[in-house]
Amino acid sequence: MRFSEQLRERTKNSWGKSLNHPFVRGIVEGDLPLETFKNYIMQDIYYLKHYGKVHAFAAAHADDFHVTASLAEKANNTAEAELTVHKEHAEILNITDEDIANFKPAPTAYAYTSHLYRASLSGSLAQIIAAILPCYWLYAEIGIKYKDAEPDEEIYRNWIQMYASDWFQESTKEMIDLMDDLASRASETEKEKIIEQFVIAKEYELAFWEMSYTFEQWLSEA
Repeated sequence: MRFSEQLRERTKNSWGKSLNHPFVRGIVEGDLPLETFKNYIMQDIYYLKHYGKVHAFAAAHADDFHVTASLAEKANNTAEAELTVHKEHAEILNITDEDIANFKPAPTAYAYTSHLYRASLSGSLAQIIAAILPCYWLYAEIGIKYKDAEPDEEIYRNWIQMYASDWFQESTKEMIDLMDDLASRASETEKEKIIEQFVIAKEYELAFWEMSYTFEQWLSEA
């Protein structure tokens, strides 16, 4: 069994809940309120800003320059994705510049990105990759699982097809292969740390859906 398969097995319960969360089902079936999707997009724009930076941290940790170049490219692609998300969805969802300027992340979005930075600042390259991999992998699986879905809302169809696309699937495969390669040279102690980073990040992926679906707020603002 590949190390990545072990990671997938360790998180199978969270994985099943993520793939079938009411937020995801709402997109697939087309009945998710657009205001809920807008909340998710706002949180995701915040997340992607930091996700791109964490890729840059990972690139700086790599000894192999080819890995550095690949991760740097993914950091750039993540930044471009953020801009694309904002450009394509802003008008449809009525996201204004004022909305962006005044935005405050929900607790889960803040905690998830904080976890990524913790991995970046205190962990090895393998641990950083473990922390960022669940995001790739989950969205890729959503793309494959629901690629034939045809929700009435065009914005939802486009969202699904983006993650079902060949380029996203290939990018995800590259990250999984990198994880396996790094783990093949890791000690048992290091592997346990890698697993911990992956498991926590995967839990945050599930929590991100719940946060978006329930309009999670800080307790002082609820």
